Amino acid sequence: MQITIDKEKIEELLHRGGVCEIIGENRIKERMLAGEKLRIKLGMDPTSPNVHLGRAVPLLKLRDFQQLGHDIVLLVGNATGVIGDTSDKDAERPMLTHEDIDLNMRTYIQQISKILDMNKVEVVYNADWLDKLGYKEIGSHADVFSLHEFISRENIKKRLDAGKRISLREVLYPLMQGYDSVAVKADVELGGSDQRFNLLAGRKLQEKFNQEPQGIIMTNLILGTDGRKMSSSWGNVIALTDSSDDMGEKLMNLPDDQIKTYFEHCTRISNSDLEKILKIEDKRIQKLELAYTIIKLYHGKEEALKKKKHLNNKFITKKNIETVINKVELDINSKLIDVMVDIEGAKSKGDARRKIKQDAVSIDDKKIKDTDYKISLIDNGLVLKIGKKFFRKIVIK
Repeated sequence: MQITIDKEKIEELLHRGGVCEIIGENRIKERMLAGEKLRIKLGMDPTSPNVHLGRAVPLLKLRDFQQLGHDIVLLVGNATGVIGDTSDKDAERPMLTHEDIDLNMRTYIQQISKILDMNKVEVVYNADWLDKLGYKEIGSHADVFSLHEFISRENIKKRLDAGKRISLREVLYPLMQGYDSVAVKADVELGGSDQRFNLLAGRKLQEKFNQEPQGIIMTNLILGTDGRKMSSSWGNVIALTDSSDDMGEKLMNLPDDQIKTYFEHCTRISNSDLEKILKIEDKRIQKLELAYTIIKLYHGKEEALKKKKHLNNKFITKKNIETVINKVELDINSKLIDVMVDIEGAKSKGDARRKIKQDAVSIDDKKIKDTDYKISLIDNGLVLKIGKKFFRKIVIK
């Protein structure tokens, strides 16, 4: 595949899509602008049977490289998966069996093909070289690192300080991931921000084996449906294997403060389109656009359009039905508490004040906090909402 040299696309690749840190950025950019075909590595341990949106963040970045013509190396960790990486864990991770790994990875490639053109991907399995190493080789690799480097990592230090057990097995994982980069001769490795130590291990071992140290591109971790880091072990994931119905429901129930993050990390929507969507005041409509965009990516445009109509009907149209049929004509400077009583949105002025203080009153989703609020021209055509079910469209006389 021919290399595409496009300065704008290269800058976008390096700085959008959830990128939080790059090591060796100048060298990566220099080689890309020179038209050099790079070997881009991403390792994935099949510790669960489903790929979720959190894992798709670096996969989408891998696709960005693929679209510019670079060589993609997808490394399936059927050896590292047995050992287990505890980089982001607050306790020792249990060892998996080879049978567990084999079961989990059965549909991995099929799932990943939703993102990558697998005809242009080199798929490798690290058991092919790691299982052949003996104590002599492992000891030589380990000599590159100090114990202090390992135990000074934030998560490991916390566990040590708390008196939690850390097995020697956990020390092996960075060595294994680092040697993977040597084995595949990686020019660039992608990974989540929690993988920093393991990614740097690849650079150190490549230097030992007289290879040019790989560049590193790290992406942010995204939160799951419960506000914690998205993780299969917690079950708070939106999986690539989810039906379009499940995917849509989960995205429509996403916390409002995650909408922008999901657009930036889980889609490739343009900056200009994203700005337009984020200017929409109704967060439900923003989520509807997010759900449509992500469902289209994994289930196709036709299915996405069908689900968009369904989700709009369920989460927006039905809930706003009263907005369409009920209007209230008001004079400028009408006191809101008086209006609420007149239109039977409150039993009394005292009840109206109480509802305002309880953040139960809004105009076009903007909470009204002033009990002396007066209707003005800027309220014309907007929707007064009292509680969860009372809607009135404001029309200035």
